[in-house]
Amino acid sequence: MVKQRSKRLNALGFLNRRNDLEVYLFERSINSDVVVACIDKFCENLEKPTVLVIDNSSIHTSNMMLEKQQEWLEKGLSLFFLPTYSPELNIIEILWRFIKYNWLGIDAYESWENLVKAVEYIFKHFGEEYIINFA
Repeated sequence: MVKQRSKRLNALGFLNRRNDLEVYLFERSINSDVVVACIDKFCENLEKPTVLVIDNSSIHTSNMMLEKQQEWLEKGLSLFFLPTYSPELNIIEILWRFIKYNWLGIDAYESWENLVKAVEYIFKHFGEEYIINFA
């Protein structure tokens, strides 16, 4: 008998301290290809020079990511890598903790459908109903 892996919901997001959020949900693993595609999409809407703060995970430091840095810089996006092992400096980590430990109700875990619906609801209403005070 083949053991079936449980489904996994992954999110990749861009967040600033004004609670502006752009998020992408995936039912697959996130690798460098996915991150690059999301950053490329994010660059399409840049209106001014922007700094993207990211951690040093392997998908952020891959050759693919490093090769795209100059192209992104020309579009107005520069990358700032946080020191190793410093999730407390990454505001998106604060968002993930709020979602997991404060905003998702126990009923969200009753089924896959409930989980997806609850997470999508939070993201749709983030900045209005769901707010983080970064002050």
